[in-house]
Amino acid sequence: MGEDVGVRTFSREDRARYRDKVRRCLDVFAEMLRESRFDIDRPMTGLEIELNLVDQQSMPAMRNADVLAAIADPSFQTELGQFNIEINVPPRRLTGTGTAEFEEHVRASLNAAEEKARAIGAHMVMIGILPTLRPEHLTAETLSHNPRYALLNEQIFAARGEDLPIAISGVERLAVTADTITPEAACTSTQFHLQVSPAQFADYWNAAQAVAGIQVALGANAPLFFGRELWRETRIPLFQQATDTRSEEIKAQGVRPRVWFGERWITTVFDLFEENVRYFPALLPVCDPEDPAQALAAGEVPNLAELRLHNGTIYRWNRPVYDVSRGRPHLRVENRVLPAGPTVLDTIANGAFYFGLVRALAESDRPLWSQMSFSAAEENFTSCARYGIDAQVFWPGLGYLPVTELVLRRLLPMAHHGLDRWGLDPGERDRLLGIIEQRCLTGRNGATWQVETLHRLESADHLDRPAALREVVRHYVTLMHSNRPVHEWPIP
Repeated sequence: MGEDVGVRTFSREDRARYRDKVRRCLDVFAEMLRESRFDIDRPMTGLEIELNLVDQQSMPAMRNADVLAAIADPSFQTELGQFNIEINVPPRRLTGTGTAEFEEHVRASLNAAEEKARAIGAHMVMIGILPTLRPEHLTAETLSHNPRYALLNEQIFAARGEDLPIAISGVERLAVTADTITPEAACTSTQFHLQVSPAQFADYWNAAQAVAGIQVALGANAPLFFGRELWRETRIPLFQQATDTRSEEIKAQGVRPRVWFGERWITTVFDLFEENVRYFPALLPVCDPEDPAQALAAGEVPNLAELRLHNGTIYRWNRPVYDVSRGRPHLRVENRVLPAGPTVLDTIANGAFYFGLVRALAESDRPLWSQMSFSAAEENFTSCARYGIDAQVFWPGLGYLPVTELVLRRLLPMAHHGLDRWGLDPGERDRLLGIIEQRCLTGRNGATWQVETLHRLESADHLDRPAALREVVRHYVTLMHSNRPVHEWPIP
């Protein structure tokens, strides 16, 4: 959500006032775009990782308040569920050894935090969905003790007017009903931030949308939920369903979902914010005292608080971000498609592949999106979430082919070129893209390791499903801390 919101109720006047304020913010944003009032001198990249907490038995530990108090580091923050926390990594430039600095910082921070969490009986796990989660772990009582989460839960169910059905058909099938948004807390992700200029934003966003499916296929790490083997990246359909404010009748009318891939290529960042205002009613109509037009006229940088809060309740897989840092406004593409984990090294390799590939595509002479329909990109995204590294995808000029073949033949060289354009050290470039290459050659990512391990434990060790899932997590945590890339992980 991005902002703290206190406990309160909303009147019809609140909603009317908020709608008017959001539209005024949009007008001011358009004026800022015309006047090019954005920081574009030293583009930065950023990283956020959501984590699960487990106890000694590899079960969810509802201890995030205690763990955060023990860590006492402002980089770590609360998340939706009491078994979640998040680390926000300070932004860096990609030039030189920027990726190595990211890796070193994240590893040092997580190791220090793990030591403090362990002292109070909790462990941190970077994984897309914790395999040992059960329905009893996702109730109203497991929401984090922050008024904004209770308020968001209340507003989503007020908009729906009924409970949430969650139905996912994969290798096995799951059909449950939820009366809170806590199933969303099961979905723990990695988010990459890329600062871009207004003039380049559309190209970078379109590029990120075009490769979103490829990212998911290579990085899938969430094949298990509520004891079932579902999609290779079950986090995608689960997150889509867990935050759906639409009843069945509203869906039938074609109303857009709040977790949204989108429906078209864009020509400007304004397209996305304008869609937010046009299509989505406010969930949290909280007004800020600032008058954005007056602030802009006075030569100040408007916060556009309502526009930002509204944007934070619309969960695009590639989300536009307007922010103000050190008194200067800037724009970012927030890439939200990847799960957390398996290791810090895998995470940084995923980031290098993404940053390099989107730059190469955004700066290409003939844009990929001029050769590929938006629906084809969305089809790739869904197929890659379902089948992971075994998915078949469509690519202009090549037709349908295995995603690993596409990456090896076409996309790794492009990512290589893009990282050179960023000025990344050649040794770093080759080290990280080599991990992506080996993942393709071995066919192993976090999802395949989890499933193969589960099957082995059930067949060879004759463990029942709950016991096997606990063992999957136990082995996973050990290998995660080794920081060996997942394609090298042995099957126990």
